Amino acid sequence: MSQNTAARTVTANDHGKLDIRALVLLAILLAAGLILNFTVGKAISSMSAGMISPEFIISAFCLTILIIRPNIGQALVIGLISAAVIQITTTSPFIDFAAEGISAMVMAVIVRAGMRGGAAKVTPLVGTFVTTLLSGVIFMLIKMAMVGAAGELAAAMLPVVAATAVFNAILVQALYIPIKKALKLDD
Repeated sequence: MSQNTAARTVTANDHGKLDIRALVLLAILLAAGLILNFTVGKAISSMSAGMISPEFIISAFCLTILIIRPNIGQALVIGLISAAVIQITTTSPFIDFAAEGISAMVMAVIVRAGMRGGAAKVTPLVGTFVTTLLSGVIFMLIKMAMVGAAGELAAAMLPVVAATAVFNAILVQALYIPIKKALKLDD
């Protein structure tokens, strides 16, 4: 194998491929997200009295979707894999499969629509905010349907969902460019 092949730049032709390389990227980001959930996420949640509970798995799949730019079906797979990983830390099993599956597909739509021209600069921020907010709202609605107490649960969860969406959006916006450069990703 030549040096050229080993250090090749990812081009626009590579976008949309859910191949081994893309799955390895997803696995690495999900592993990092899981570790961050157990450490930094718990610390932030404790320091903010539960008002901010970053879900680094959502950040991980948003970054993956930004880099890979999958189609809707591939994004669903990414969301479902991410939901499977979240099962390790969740207190509400299985809800995340709906929340992350739908949210990942929405992220893919936002990325495909927004990664052109000037909008590309804010697509990581906007896409991750919308994706995290949507995931949290879906999670909350399913949880409310399961346990009742809709008003109390919504009042408690909506501020946490919104704060987490802001946190994740800033995190992904900050990480996207360095990861893109590290992977030698062309637009």
